[in-house]
Amino acid sequence: MQGASPEVVVIKMYKAREDIYPREVQGKYASLRWFFVWVTQLIFYGLPWLSWNDRQAVLFDLGARKFYIFGLVLWPQDFIYLAALLIISAYSLFLFTTIFGRVWCGFACPQTVYTEIFMWIERTLEGKRSARMRLDRQAMSGEKFARKFSKHLAWAAVALWTGFTFVAYFTPIHVLADEVAALTLGPWEWFWILFYSFATYGNAGWMREQVCKYMCPYARFQSAMFDKDSLIITYDKDRGEPRGARSKQDIESMKSLGDCIDCAMCVQVCPTGIDIRKGLQYECIGCAACVDACNAVMDKIGAPRGLVRYWTDHAQNFRWSSAQILRHMVRPRVLIYSIVLLMIISVFFGTLLTRTPVKMDVIRDRGSMGREAENGQIENVYRLQIMNTDELAHHYRIGVEGIDGILLQGAGEVALDATESRAVPVNVRTPDGKGIPGSNKIWFTLVDADAPEVRLKEKAVFFVPR
Repeated sequence: MQGASPEVVVIKMYKAREDIYPREVQGKYASLRWFFVWVTQLIFYGLPWLSWNDRQAVLFDLGARKFYIFGLVLWPQDFIYLAALLIISAYSLFLFTTIFGRVWCGFACPQTVYTEIFMWIERTLEGKRSARMRLDRQAMSGEKFARKFSKHLAWAAVALWTGFTFVAYFTPIHVLADEVAALTLGPWEWFWILFYSFATYGNAGWMREQVCKYMCPYARFQSAMFDKDSLIITYDKDRGEPRGARSKQDIESMKSLGDCIDCAMCVQVCPTGIDIRKGLQYECIGCAACVDACNAVMDKIGAPRGLVRYWTDHAQNFRWSSAQILRHMVRPRVLIYSIVLLMIISVFFGTLLTRTPVKMDVIRDRGSMGREAENGQIENVYRLQIMNTDELAHHYRIGVEGIDGILLQGAGEVALDATESRAVPVNVRTPDGKGIPGSNKIWFTLVDADAPEVRLKEKAVFFVPR
């Protein structure tokens, strides 16, 4: 019609989020998932309360620059061990993903673990899936407010305890508890407790599957680690199609249909809301909730289990047995990852277990390149930064070698308490005429008087004026 205003078309750049109400599911994979919830949280919440040598067993004391892991004390100079540990974790993830798919995401990832805990609280206080859906559709009432408020209060309590525990790995937990009780926390302690609590509350309580879909990079590059022999959650189309409801009285319809009765239970229990019957999708976290749900349905209709199961592409295409799947797990990619990982782990633990429990850094006085002392002797000044990385006190002897007649002036011995670091100034002299003009290589030695096999040798430069 002439003169009419054109119709406005709104194009949305992002798909609106649909609320997901995962149904509770029972089965061996659900039990395995809760097993990992208990194990990981007992470790996370329990470690700060363990004592070792009259201190917290696991403590990363950033202020003192000491990192305690049971009987091991690491210093900033031991950063290489942290780098090696990260490399080991990365290769382990690559290896396990190549073989087992996204088992880390489905069973042990913190996002999965805390989402399970928060959903359990939700089911306990708001009811099962249908009850939660009815509650959300209702107008606000006293009962709805009470249920919602109690749920969020419980979520906040778990989140705050999680944030408190996280900070307890950096501030001794008994000290932190006293500071919380007296409201005397430092600004950074307040920040990290509240930040980690907010992240836990937001990610596990509100965002949930959005973290796995849009924030986690692992979902994006997992395909680079998958191959046709990686275990994935798979729907057996050959057996399940054509899907549809059936009646036991209608024998002909049962003959013409596959085993899938199109009950959508696999969709209802999925924490990310996908339909596994559409094939592998990057949103699938491999939690196997759909496997448990489908197996329960198959039991009810008298059909064999395994319509939805852990399978591989090759196993599905060639109808391999479990034994054949196991045989094809050993393949070049797996062997390469395994060999590299074994080598890194061997070197890591070998160097960690055989490291010398003392460190020494030699710092030369740059303000005095070399000066002449009495009787024509040449003197250089150094500072030895000695660290006792053991949790026992030790007595050390300091020596120097490299030039004929070289002598150590000042302290030749030093006693250090447990995990103490001290700067020791020393003067080194050579007789007249010894050493060549310019730079000369020398070595400082440090020997544990209580254990002579513990010995360090650090190179330095002795300067003789021209």
